[in-house]
Amino acid sequence: MSRLQTLFEQKAQRVLNVYCTAGFPQLNSTIQVMESLQANGANIIEIGMPYSDPLADGEVIQASSHIALENGMTIEVLFEQLSAMRNTIHIPVVLMGYMNPILQYGFDQFCKKAKEVGVDGLILPDLPFYEFEHLYGNAIKENGLDFIFLVTPETPVDRLRKLDSLSTGFLYAVSSSATTGTDKDFTKVATYLHKLQGMELKNPFLVGFGIKDKASFDAVCAYANGAIIGSAYIKALSNGGDLNSITKDFLKEVLHS
Repeated sequence: MSRLQTLFEQKAQRVLNVYCTAGFPQLNSTIQVMESLQANGANIIEIGMPYSDPLADGEVIQASSHIALENGMTIEVLFEQLSAMRNTIHIPVVLMGYMNPILQYGFDQFCKKAKEVGVDGLILPDLPFYEFEHLYGNAIKENGLDFIFLVTPETPVDRLRKLDSLSTGFLYAVSSSATTGTDKDFTKVATYLHKLQGMELKNPFLVGFGIKDKASFDAVCAYANGAIIGSAYIKALSNGGDLNSITKDFLKEVLHS
């Protein structure tokens, strides 16, 4: 059983996945950010691999990716930073990124290295399920990595069930067809989440895009197994200051305020 499966066996509700950009705010702060997230209540850490042309990222995450790239972050550097992460990080770790830099690195090599350093799963928004099934899925499965597909309110039911059948770990339910970090009225997505809740999906599902505080976290947790927070946390880190204090205060507000 994978770390993600074990997590959802033990904690079926209010799972918090927090996104951080590798190499942000400083090139060498990746592990410190991860350790602080783990210590203050995050259940999953989603590490964004910075890319110059992201499809789904809003302005805040795009800006953090730009800084990370300027800092010198690459896939090679990230794997080097993660090489000893399992000495201190015990919760699931998922890599989120885009196909272009991974293909340049070498897809099979990428999956092998991810397994080697202890990564649990991948989120690659621009990998279509046909290519996953016929070109890349074997390398992912052979290396014991979970793969998480994204679904949106506009995803047809047949396609949604197909993506659920191919996903392992969890399903990423995008709250609306927009980029990350934009404000949402969650009353407008309640119908969508209620539909997902009633579909008896194979996977648990987490809701992302626009989750930023306790109110929005609580709102989606009424329907979903949990939520993904990204832009709001990156924005908090962008303000500067002690990473541990920022992370502690941010997660306390989301989980306990």
